[in-house]
Amino acid sequence: MSLAVTDLCVARGGVPVLTGISFDLAAGQVLILRGPNGSGKTTLLRTLAGLQPPLSGQIEGAEDQIAYAAHSDGLKSMLSVDENLTFWAQVFGRKDIDAAIEAFRLGELRRRLAGTLSAGQKRRLGLARLLVTGRPIWMLDEPTVSLDVDAVAMFARAVRAHLAQGGAALIATHIDLGLDDAQVLDVGPFRASPEDLAGASDEAFL
Repeated sequence: MSLAVTDLCVARGGVPVLTGISFDLAAGQVLILRGPNGSGKTTLLRTLAGLQPPLSGQIEGAEDQIAYAAHSDGLKSMLSVDENLTFWAQVFGRKDIDAAIEAFRLGELRRRLAGTLSAGQKRRLGLARLLVTGRPIWMLDEPTVSLDVDAVAMFARAVRAHLAQGGAALIATHIDLGLDDAQVLDVGPFRASPEDLAGASDEAFL
């Protein structure tokens, strides 16, 4: 399991946002994306996850390996916690949801409709979906939003367990998750220059 990114250029609305990004992500590794709001972290993650094409560069090893968790929790409000996780497990050809329930302490909420959960509980359920995918590479966009201190620690434990099992993670976050040996990629130096933007503005509206 590995992900290799070489000289990647990503765009938002056809306009270059980040250019020249290169990194390798191997089993057991975690890479933290840093940068101010609007700097392109989400655009980079969406591109790596295959939700939009890059303008240029290479992404190798991503196919069928990535589970992407965005700002949205991705829940069906009229389904229970169990039913939501079972749905996502079946999408990925899996059945067991018990490990995900335990990891995010959702046992007492199993029969509750997702729409009745608090913001933090919904976030925990949304993150629990990662465990039922079976995908080795987690890509997470601000995963700790709405989580309290205990839930952040819970999430960090889940990431550590994933890494220990040979998984990897790419996480855009502004907080310290206490993950040992985490590497940091600051996207600031890769912001598109005026030269990169030249001629792109018209294309963005085509």
